[in-house]
Amino acid sequence: MTPEKKNGPDSEPTNQPAKQDITTKIDFDKVDAAEASAHRPLLGWIARLVSVLAIFAAVFHIVVLRFYPMDPWVFRTCHLVLLGVLGFLLIPGWQKARGKVHWSDWVFIAGLLYVGWYIIDNLKLLIFRVGVVPTTNDVIVAVIGVIIVLELARRASGNALPVLCGVFIAYAFVGPYLPGVLQHRGYSYERFFTYIFSLDGVFSVPLAISSKYIILFIIFSAFLQVSGVGRYFVKWAFSISGHARGGPAKVAVLSSALMGTMNGTSAGNAVATGSFTIPLMRKVGYSPKFAAATEAVASTGGQIMPPIMGAGVFIMSELTGIPYQQIMLAGIIPALLYFASIYFMVDLEAVKLRLMGFPRHMLPPFGEVMKQGYLFIPILVLFSLLLMGYSVVLAGIWGILTSFLISWVSRETRMGLSKTLLALETGARAAIQLMAVCAAAGIIMGVIALTGIGLKFATLILGIAGTSTFLALFFSMCIAILLGMGMPTTAAYAVAASVVAPGLIRMGIDPLMAHFFVFYFACVSAITPPVALAAYAASGISGSDPMRTSFTSFRLGIAAYIVPFMFFYAPEMLLQGPGLLVISSTVTALIGIYGLAGSMQGWYFGKLPMVFRCILFVAAVSLVHPSMWFDVVGLSVFALLFFIQKARKSGPGKDEAVPASA
Repeated sequence: MTPEKKNGPDSEPTNQPAKQDITTKIDFDKVDAAEASAHRPLLGWIARLVSVLAIFAAVFHIVVLRFYPMDPWVFRTCHLVLLGVLGFLLIPGWQKARGKVHWSDWVFIAGLLYVGWYIIDNLKLLIFRVGVVPTTNDVIVAVIGVIIVLELARRASGNALPVLCGVFIAYAFVGPYLPGVLQHRGYSYERFFTYIFSLDGVFSVPLAISSKYIILFIIFSAFLQVSGVGRYFVKWAFSISGHARGGPAKVAVLSSALMGTMNGTSAGNAVATGSFTIPLMRKVGYSPKFAAATEAVASTGGQIMPPIMGAGVFIMSELTGIPYQQIMLAGIIPALLYFASIYFMVDLEAVKLRLMGFPRHMLPPFGEVMKQGYLFIPILVLFSLLLMGYSVVLAGIWGILTSFLISWVSRETRMGLSKTLLALETGARAAIQLMAVCAAAGIIMGVIALTGIGLKFATLILGIAGTSTFLALFFSMCIAILLGMGMPTTAAYAVAASVVAPGLIRMGIDPLMAHFFVFYFACVSAITPPVALAAYAASGISGSDPMRTSFTSFRLGIAAYIVPFMFFYAPEMLLQGPGLLVISSTVTALIGIYGLAGSMQGWYFGKLPMVFRCILFVAAVSLVHPSMWFDVVGLSVFALLFFIQKARKSGPGKDEAVPASA
């Protein structure tokens, strides 16, 4: 039986030869190219220069992190300069400059090299005088450096982050003239710019995390891709769920969860995995809008998926002082609830539309796929070393080494010298965007620290909390989403954590809980209208309307807006509590998530009238509350609706069976 579709241009059956592996249609070279589609197609000596510089940058970071530690400011400066030069060579400043390196790019590169040389050459003096008694040259270098960082961030991530940085920079100078809590005493431009372009601003926590952890795990991700592990993830997902109803959508959920955890951006993951999952979702009958939204929501979930959780988890560990391992474990249940919600959503959509998956003969046989199960070893090694308490850097390096060694088991995946160099180059290229946004986020964090606006926001949240804790949490949610709109997750979290998290902690909320709360909403800003970057990126592949896709992604990801509130009302969701309570809370939350999906999709053992959808929604939310009485009420409503739906026979009835698989 072939995949079916109810209507639309793709409604004709698909006839494929028997035993054809559908994953042979996936060209991973094109997938990798999709991630770097904004890069210039360089040729000749400049292309060779970029390759050599990228390989050197990757090797430099690995060697310094493992064998030859450097002064933090020097190391972060080298990180900024190396990846910054690559960024100006690869990312055009405007569309017409895409064909070749423009003269202005060389000007920025020269300025960046000068700034880097100046910091390293004057390091011992800068440590004492920067931001206090700077010289004229210090100020000039700082202004040049800030301009370069803003331009690099604009090229790498769009206008949203540089504009927000501009607002915060302006606030530093106009603050004395503002009323109320926004007022501050003001600062001279000499002190301000040298303070911002130091270890308190550009070179602060975000860039420290980028240079120490993010680039290492992006290189690890590149090794997984080049060694064939990334391709194996997709084949494994196809073999597991490709045959189920709406199979490609479930493949998108599984593959995005696996690949997204190592990808630093929701939009980048949506483009990389969506380039092959979205066309297949459309093939079996999902609408372009729903297919794009599914990929956007699944890719965004990769940012909250242990063990790596994009890159925000490293910043969280640095800001809170909580061990990385504890944060990673705390993220397991929330990630399970998030992806369970998406899985239920796409399954119920398949039931409503009577969609099928792909016939098994078109999919990779599960037995053959599991024979290559050793390709999961690099992930298992990474996870095991982290749980055993080894440093994140050591675990990442062993992950890279293991992925290289595992590739030699099969001739098809074997990494020789050329593939190893390609992995190093790919890793450095992929790290450019995150480095740029981390440097720009450092500007905002520097302004927040200098002006004290973060403490003022904390006082404001405390004032709201005096009336209602829920209102304080809701207010914090709105700020985190608003600050994150149009920005990559890493920058969104770094900014929101500086503004919102201190207020929540002063309310008495546990630091881990407070930062997880902010982190989740910084992530879901990528699927929140009107500026939903991940949804917009996915809609470009599906050909759907970006705004309608963003609203669909909001509906599919509705659980992500509720799960963070579970942390406050049920701390056991973060593994804080007795084991039995953790298990019972997780089970009831999963049931609630299913009900939530049913209310959003209007299907619970049959089509639901609007009144029943509202009742189911309330019952689902009640299961989030830790009270046993709320659980009893919620489960009772679930059971009552089940019997009512069976009695109404409004779902798949006697005369029309809903297919479970192809």
